[in-house]
Amino acid sequence: MLIRLTWIGLSRNSSKNAKSLCKYYGILGSTGKRHKLDQKNPDGLHELAFDCFPLLLNATGLRFDERMSDPNLSSFIWSVADLLRGDYKQSEYGKVILPFTVLRRLDCVLEPTKTAVLTELAKRTQAKVNPEPFLLKKSGVLFYNTSPLDLKKLMGDQDHIGENLRAYLQSFSPAVRDIFESFEFHTQIDKLGKSGLLYLVTEKFANIDLHPEVVSNAQMGAVFEELIRKFAEISNETAGEHFTPREVIRLMVNLLFIEDDEALTKPGVVRSIYDPTAGTGGMLSVAGEHLASHNPDARLVMYGQELNPESYAICKADMLIKGQDIANIIFGNTLSNDGLHGKHFDYMLSNPPFGVEWKKIEKEIRKEADEQGFNGRFGSGLPRVSDGSLLFLMHLISKMRPAKDGGSRFGIVLNGSPLFTGGAGSGESEIRRYVLENDLVEAIIGLPTDMFYNTGISTYVWIVSNRKPDERKGKVQLIDASSFWQKMRKSLGSKRKELSPDHIEEITKLFGNCKKVTKGGVPISRIFKNEDFGYRTITVERPERDAKGKIVLSTKGKGKDKPQPDSSLRDTENVPLSEAVETYFKREVLPHAPDAWIDHDKTQVGYEIPFNRHFYVFQPPRPLSEIDAELKACTDKILTMIGGLTK
Repeated sequence: MLIRLTWIGLSRNSSKNAKSLCKYYGILGSTGKRHKLDQKNPDGLHELAFDCFPLLLNATGLRFDERMSDPNLSSFIWSVADLLRGDYKQSEYGKVILPFTVLRRLDCVLEPTKTAVLTELAKRTQAKVNPEPFLLKKSGVLFYNTSPLDLKKLMGDQDHIGENLRAYLQSFSPAVRDIFESFEFHTQIDKLGKSGLLYLVTEKFANIDLHPEVVSNAQMGAVFEELIRKFAEISNETAGEHFTPREVIRLMVNLLFIEDDEALTKPGVVRSIYDPTAGTGGMLSVAGEHLASHNPDARLVMYGQELNPESYAICKADMLIKGQDIANIIFGNTLSNDGLHGKHFDYMLSNPPFGVEWKKIEKEIRKEADEQGFNGRFGSGLPRVSDGSLLFLMHLISKMRPAKDGGSRFGIVLNGSPLFTGGAGSGESEIRRYVLENDLVEAIIGLPTDMFYNTGISTYVWIVSNRKPDERKGKVQLIDASSFWQKMRKSLGSKRKELSPDHIEEITKLFGNCKKVTKGGVPISRIFKNEDFGYRTITVERPERDAKGKIVLSTKGKGKDKPQPDSSLRDTENVPLSEAVETYFKREVLPHAPDAWIDHDKTQVGYEIPFNRHFYVFQPPRPLSEIDAELKACTDKILTMIGGLTK
């Protein structure tokens, strides 16, 4: 008889003991081969001979729990919802699960140095010196806890679980206490206590090992993001405001670093990265992992700002565990209250919310634009209030290091609207004009639809830099990656497609090579001059005529004795910057309206990036004879079927 023994949640000591025992006793799996116990087993399950099960239980202290048999850690954490059901609304589960998960992870990190920290605390207290720097050194991380308690010890006093848990939280260093204040965790402790659930929930988490050696930062980030997505779906919120699919982040990080590979491989290199919409810190984490994989000696200093308190708390906890200075993670609205004012960064990444209006902060934004102009963030123009995406683009541009100091590069995910919304003279057009005339856009990559959790619309990655390599200067690369996708085994909200590692590599190569490329006769990479996206909107006037058809002359103003324009006949034309206005006018207008003229005082310069138009390939219709033959065959088939019915 075989049983399944869960590997998830074992302590590191238990893992080692189990491995040793299996090796010593030669435990067999169901295949008859020696079954290797491995912490990194993705399934998290191991089939063990039944007669060895008591031996393993006694020697390692493992507990068999049917509910823990799900190999997905996030599903296990989600099982806490079974305890909360009835006392909590489904949309409120995250208020309990997320802070408890963070608490247990911090608890696991501090476990190995707990005794040393308490000994050091007693020593420094007796000497009447500030113990904090000594405690940080002993803990080996950027935080500590001075309580003799931990989550497992809390289980020993069920009657006082509430006050002991609060005391444990208060014993963390100030940076950690701020995290739980952002979660409003004390409110949940009170509610769980009144519901009689506090001990049960705490016990559930006390039996999971969430140490980074067991559950990596990347895995933990994925767990947090999946939970946030589930809670957002249940509460009808926008999950996409919280995080970005991991494969999209990996693509953006590849594009961000590819041109600096040589510089980033130097020993001891230090660079800064910033995310103004940090969410749970996924973009910062993936960037750090990418750089570390190429150069373990490199250091990436991370900065971010986040508006959602729960996401902010998770991001801050993750940065704390990574050894980052969490003073660089700011809470608040990036657009109305820049928490890192005056700071500039080497790299930046952002996935701002799509199409979100900024009416609530309109007063602050317009005040900065009017009073500071180009000395502030929004001097180039303001988009319409219904969509603030381009505000984040301008915010990131303001955070770029000056080119003379090394410059910057950033990637931002935007929907299609910023590419073309708004005619010449509009805020959107003026922003596009600014970034293109200042030669800041390196590339725009069109992603497949159905890539994000909260929307199925087309999305685009903009790569922006003020330190373009020579071969890119004065140019913009457009990459159509809309066909680079594979279907997901299971949809997640609106997300039905994903990028495979091969897709990411191919898109990265297209960007790195910066050349015109076609695939199967269809263009997928094109190179344009900046001015190719510019145009002049000219106003075409025609004269007013009286009842006899005679031209009416103006009697006043600077147009006196000149033809009076007829407003009902007024029209506009968009003339590419690459073509002379008069040449265009003679070719396109005068043959149809010989009496027309241009009012040059009304001419405006505009910019738009008609992405899809540049990749459209005309497919000629099939010959009529072929269509007729197909219709005839279809008609004959229908007539034959009708004939069969009448018989």
